[in-house]
Amino acid sequence: MEPFINLEENIGKVVGRRTKTPDAFQTGMGLQSLAVHLHKSFKHRWAPKGVYRFKTHEEADEWMWKMLSQSQIPKS
Repeated sequence: MEPFINLEENIGKVVGRRTKTPDAFQTGMGLQSLAVHLHKSFKHRWAPKGVYRFKTHEEADEWMWKMLSQSQIPKS
């Protein structure tokens, strides 16, 4: 079965523009440098290693914010 293409139809209006696709390698390296910067800014792990299971997303978010806030308190 051949696809239906109307060659006689004139396109009256074009909406938007095509942009150049971003370079995947450059984008990945930017993400990697952000990860390194975040790792250095925390200076240590913000949560203990392990597998965590939560019943809801809200419970997981609450735990994550608790761990992040505790990691910013200087240990003396």
